Amino acid sequence: MLNLLLAVPLSPLRGLTALARVLQTQAERELHDPVQIQRQLEELEHAAAVGELSPAELADAQQRILDRLIG
Repeated sequence: MLNLLLAVPLSPLRGLTALARVLQTQAERELHDPVQIQRQLEELEHAAAVGELSPAELADAQQRILDRLIG
C-alpha cells in the first residue's frame, strides 16, 4: 500500500524521464545520421555558392560537422 502511495506522485517524473530518454536517443540518431550530415554539407556548399559564407567560414563549418561525425 505504501508503494502505491509513493508511486502515484512519482508517475509524472517517470514519464518525463522516459520522454527525455526518447528525445536523447532521437537527437543522437539525427546527429550521426549520414543523410542529415550530407544535407547539412550541401546546405553549406549552397550558402558558400551564393556568397552567404566566406571560404574560411565554409571550411570551419564543414570541419565542425566532420568533427561531430568522428568525435
